[in-house]
Amino acid sequence: MSTRTKQVIRAVVGLALAVALLGWGFPRFAGASWSEIWGRVAAVSAWQALGFLGLVLVGLGCYTFTFTGSLPGLSNWRAFIVNICGSSVSNLLPGGGAVGLAATYTILRSWGFQNRDVSTSAIVTGVWNTLARIALPIVAIIMLWVGNDGLPGSLTSAAFVATASGLAIFGVFVAVLASERAAQTIGRGLDKLLAPLFRRRKRTMSIDALVHDMRGRINEVVRTGWMQMTFGMIGFFGFYYLLFVLIMHSVGVYEPLGILFAAFAIGRLVTAVGVTPGGVGVTEIASVGALVGWGADMASAGAGVFLFSIFTHLMEVPLGALGWLAWSLSPRVKNATGEEATVGAS
Repeated sequence: MSTRTKQVIRAVVGLALAVALLGWGFPRFAGASWSEIWGRVAAVSAWQALGFLGLVLVGLGCYTFTFTGSLPGLSNWRAFIVNICGSSVSNLLPGGGAVGLAATYTILRSWGFQNRDVSTSAIVTGVWNTLARIALPIVAIIMLWVGNDGLPGSLTSAAFVATASGLAIFGVFVAVLASERAAQTIGRGLDKLLAPLFRRRKRTMSIDALVHDMRGRINEVVRTGWMQMTFGMIGFFGFYYLLFVLIMHSVGVYEPLGILFAAFAIGRLVTAVGVTPGGVGVTEIASVGALVGWGADMASAGAGVFLFSIFTHLMEVPLGALGWLAWSLSPRVKNATGEEATVGAS
C-alpha cells in the first residue's frame, strides 16, 4: 500500500471518527439532544457572533508575536497569514500538524526565509505551544483552589500528568541549550532511535550533527525572543479564554471563572490528540463532560462548547482560505537561478 493511499485512508477514518464523536458521542456526554443544543445556539445574536469573531482575530493577532519572536525578519501581518494557512490545513486533516508544518515551510521559503531559520522557528514555537497547553491545567487548579470551587480528581490527575510532561520537555530543551555534551547525547540517542526511518535514504547530516548545528541558533532565538514569545502565548490563550467565558454567558452558563477555566484548560490540553482533524470531537466531549460534571445546565453547556468549537476550529477554515489568497498575491523572493524559492532549497 502506497504512502498516499495510507494518508487518504487515515484522513477518511479520522473525519468519520470526528463526525461520529460530534454527532453521537457529544450529545450523550452533554446529556442533551441536538435539538435542545441548537435551541440555545439559535438564541445567540448576530452582533454577539461578530464580537466572538473579533476576539478570535485578536487572539490570533497575539499569537503573531510568538511567531515573529521565533523568526527574526518576519512581520506580524505575514505571521498572521502563515498561522491561519497552517491552522486551516491542520484542522482539515487528522494528524494535520505535519501538513500544516509543510505549508508553513512552503510559505516562508517563498518569502526568502532559509530552511535553517524556519526549522529553528518550528522547534521553538512547538516547545512554547506544548509548554503553554500543559501549563493550563496547573493554572486551573490554582484558580479552583483560590476560589474554593473544589478540585476534581480528573483535573488533578491531568495537571499531574501535564506537570510531569512539561518538566520532561522543559528539561530536555534546557539541556540542549545549556550543555554541549547534553546536546550531543540527545542527538546520538535520536539518531539511533530514528535510524530505521533513514535506512533507505541518503542523509547529508546525522541527527547528532543537526542537533549540534541547530543548538546555537535556538539559543539565540530563545535569548532574544523568549519574552515576546511568552507574552504572545499568554495573549493568545487569554483572549481565547475570554471568548470561552463570553460564549458560555451568552447561552446561560454562569459557572465560577475557575470552573470555566478548568473546562477551557482541559479542552486546550486534548487538542493535541491527533486521531481527528484538530482534535475535533475529542476536545468538545472533554470540555462538555467537565462542565456538566460541575453542575452546568446540560443543553446550555453543550451549546456553549459547540459554539466555541465553531469559532476556534471551523472559522479557521475560511480564514485560512483568505490567508492562502493573500499569500498567492504576495511578492515572492527568487533564488540565484531566477526560480521561486521552494521548500527543498538550501
